[in-house]
Amino acid sequence: MAAILWLDESQVAAICTEATASGGIAQVANDNCPGQIVISGDKPGMEKTMEALGKAGARKVVPLAVSIAAHSPLMQPAADKLQATIEATPIQSPQVPVIANTSVTPLTNAAEIRAELTAQLTGSVRWTASMQWAVAQGVTRFIEIGPGEVLSGLMKRIERGAERTTVNTPESLQAFMASIAAA
Repeated sequence: MAAILWLDESQVAAICTEATASGGIAQVANDNCPGQIVISGDKPGMEKTMEALGKAGARKVVPLAVSIAAHSPLMQPAADKLQATIEATPIQSPQVPVIANTSVTPLTNAAEIRAELTAQLTGSVRWTASMQWAVAQGVTRFIEIGPGEVLSGLMKRIERGAERTTVNTPESLQAFMASIAAA
């Protein structure tokens, strides 16, 4: 996998296709935010694609220290194994739609959620489009729950005017809960 800075997703996708036309695999794995794309594939495809992206004007092409080709066709064997586990796992329909990151559509039932969980192993995560969809639906406040602030930072690049809250410590959780109670 490699991070590509300052080329847009359509440029990166076209270069992946062109660079691997004679063999190898490389595809957009994550469209994180404007100017930050991650690609994934096999070694020959990645080498050709990273060289072509550098020549195309990417500000940086940074290989990532990961041991898998996440969000690429190379994950199909894992997706096949995971699908059986997902099918056996009780999943209820959500109370509110969940935005699918591969198709950028709202998921409203358990079958759609199961399909999306499997699709994420081999398909591109379209984070930018997913967050733009939420903004288009009128969402103005985004809350990141977890140990970091990566998604809040990406959201700043996607929609600068969106309110971003990070809940990543006991103190920030207490402040967040207090803000909800006051609302």
